[in-house]
Amino acid sequence: MKRLLIGISAVASLLATGAFAADLPAKAPIYTKAPVYVEPVFDWTGFYVGGNIGYSWGRSSDTSTISTVAGVQQLVTSDTSNLDGIVGGGQAGYNWQMQNWVFGLEADIQGTGEKGSRAFSFTVPGFFALALPPIPFTLQQKIDWFGTVRGRIGVLATPKVLLYVTGGLAYGEVDSNETVGAAAPLTFSSSNTHVGWTLGAGVEGVISGNWTARLEYLYLDLGTASGSFALPGNTFVSSYSSHITDNILRAGINYKFGGPVVAKY
Repeated sequence: MKRLLIGISAVASLLATGAFAADLPAKAPIYTKAPVYVEPVFDWTGFYVGGNIGYSWGRSSDTSTISTVAGVQQLVTSDTSNLDGIVGGGQAGYNWQMQNWVFGLEADIQGTGEKGSRAFSFTVPGFFALALPPIPFTLQQKIDWFGTVRGRIGVLATPKVLLYVTGGLAYGEVDSNETVGAAAPLTFSSSNTHVGWTLGAGVEGVISGNWTARLEYLYLDLGTASGSFALPGNTFVSSYSSHITDNILRAGINYKFGGPVVAKY
């Protein structure tokens, strides 16, 4: 009898425990928070190097003079010639980013195919004008190369797109060749490095990783190229004074050192 009572008590206890458990609220499921994607932000600070190619529309505003050896002017002629051609080269620089502003220094060196010419003629005055035809002159000029050292100031239109202005020192070599006569022409030449200034603007954007691409316009003023020489017979002196300017549109690509893109937290 005692064992029967113990068995009945155990069964009753199990049934009561099951009923109590059924009355408990269901356990809430466990959720795992999905990772949040963070858009990378390009850090513009650091050194960079790159290359570029483009086209230039140069101008030579020339005034040529024919004078006697005593300095009496016999002819003054002025005209503008185009010095157009392909340009290409490399650049290197350093940027500092301060919030949405980017400040930088850049130097570049360019080889060019810019060249052009202009022609005029000179009639010997006096008695010789009746016997001698007009003497043709051709002034050919070429920008062999140029370089710049510039500051840059830009603002970020987006974290990966920079709008900037730039300006500073410009320098370059200008070759000048003047040909006199037609049947047996004589050529006089000079080559000099000139120093001037440049001003421009551009847009640069991140294309992948640490690579950026840019489109840039520069205006160059290389100052005045001048020279003079005595014509055969040492009776007359020819001289020229050419103001050399340039308009450059070029596309470039840069690689920035100093680490990859960084995430914004």
